[in-house]
Amino acid sequence: MGGYILAIDQGTTSSRAIVFDEAYAIRGVGQQEFTQHFPRSGWVEHDAEEIWSSTVNTIRSAIDAAGIAPSDVAAIGITNQRETVVLWDRKTGDPIHRAIVWQDRRTAETCERLNASGAEAEVTAKTGLLLDPYFSGTKLAWLLDNVEGARARAEAGELAFGTIDSWLMWRLTGGRVHATDATNASRTMLMNIHTGEWDADLLKLLQVPASVLPEICDSAHTFGTCGKDIFGAEVPICGVAGDQQAATIGQACFSPGMMKSTYGTGCFAVLNTGSEAVPSNNRLLTTIAYRIAGKTTYALEGSIFSAGSTVQWLRDGLGIVKHAGETGAMAEAADPNQDVYLVPAFTGLGAPHWDSDARGAIFGLTRGTGPNELARAALESVCYQTADLLEAMHGDWDSSGDTVLRVDGGMVASDWTMQCLADMLDAPVDRPTVLETTALGAAWLAGFGAGVWPDMDGFAASWKRERRFEPAMDKAERKRKISGWRDAVHRTLSDGIVEFVE
Repeated sequence: MGGYILAIDQGTTSSRAIVFDEAYAIRGVGQQEFTQHFPRSGWVEHDAEEIWSSTVNTIRSAIDAAGIAPSDVAAIGITNQRETVVLWDRKTGDPIHRAIVWQDRRTAETCERLNASGAEAEVTAKTGLLLDPYFSGTKLAWLLDNVEGARARAEAGELAFGTIDSWLMWRLTGGRVHATDATNASRTMLMNIHTGEWDADLLKLLQVPASVLPEICDSAHTFGTCGKDIFGAEVPICGVAGDQQAATIGQACFSPGMMKSTYGTGCFAVLNTGSEAVPSNNRLLTTIAYRIAGKTTYALEGSIFSAGSTVQWLRDGLGIVKHAGETGAMAEAADPNQDVYLVPAFTGLGAPHWDSDARGAIFGLTRGTGPNELARAALESVCYQTADLLEAMHGDWDSSGDTVLRVDGGMVASDWTMQCLADMLDAPVDRPTVLETTALGAAWLAGFGAGVWPDMDGFAASWKRERRFEPAMDKAERKRKISGWRDAVHRTLSDGIVEFVE
């Protein structure tokens, strides 16, 4: 058995598989998009069977592209879109409904009702999360209540619940393994992040029978063995983590105070807080960064709903760009005397505001505003939102040192955006040599779990920076621009601005 590691990166719009060699270099990639279903306004669904078939196809493509034999793969790591829910029949393995995606808002009224009852304090104390449709628990409850016969079948032990990692492991192992890792479990609103176990009070609150739940394991763990029928060899699954936690690991953010931010459809910033689960006064999330050898490492997380999707809106909604890569040059060419602010609350605002009723707005338009100014405002909105997250994090937890942000995701290829980010944060921004940090994090968990890749210190020593962006903006100018942004957000929020707590 070789030292190659196969990482499955199952995302919101596509499934990917990447083969890494012993030097962490990418040897083969497979990718396949799958269908997005929008049955009603605010509802988002995936066909779990299509996710499965696309995953199998990408595994085979990646191994073929790497030019290796399936038996050369030492272990499999899985990273996945978090909070997306699948409920399936234990005997047949068939889903009883489409997967409900993390973006789905159908349980907003349920969350409002629970919040009105005073339940959020208990939920936050135990899970580090807020009562929001974003998380898995209320989605699972909806399936149990709205799919005919589901609740009775669940209580009879006939159904299995899982996030996408659990679904893939079930299918990869031929139904022999029903498990998840601590990072994915921590996003369900059903796990107590302090005990590391499913919480009976939370299950009662959401009326979820314990019989549907998977086993919670460490992130680096031998979960089971992938069957030979999948791609020609029996290979152990030795690492699992939700996508943002996997990116944190891939960026080697193993020490308290280290921070990464991933810029994909949305933006997710994660700050390692070590062994301390830091409660947030600024409506950030307290979550599990990873659990290895039974030891839990916690993090503060801030979620921005619209990052790359804002640029997609320029392309698909307004038609002012043909390719996302054009926006950096357009921003550079924009009129510096125009202060145009775009608040991309297309589906509400995430942290630190968590305002699901807010909607997008543009401020500062003049007759001279054109595509260049809108492109700059779109890119700047991502940087401003990240600055909001960083300030909130500093209000919750003093890292007692200078912040350096490690970045990844599609948007970080834009030098203009990364320089703008450094300017708005007034902090250095490091872009790594390997940008596939989410898949790399899953690969390291698997390689470490299988005993073929080095420990944390050895892996961290291999991290390489491609470029550092240093802040260059005058502090007075930065303050003026941030003030304009905060005013724009204040005008957009449905119930007023969120104050940061020092």
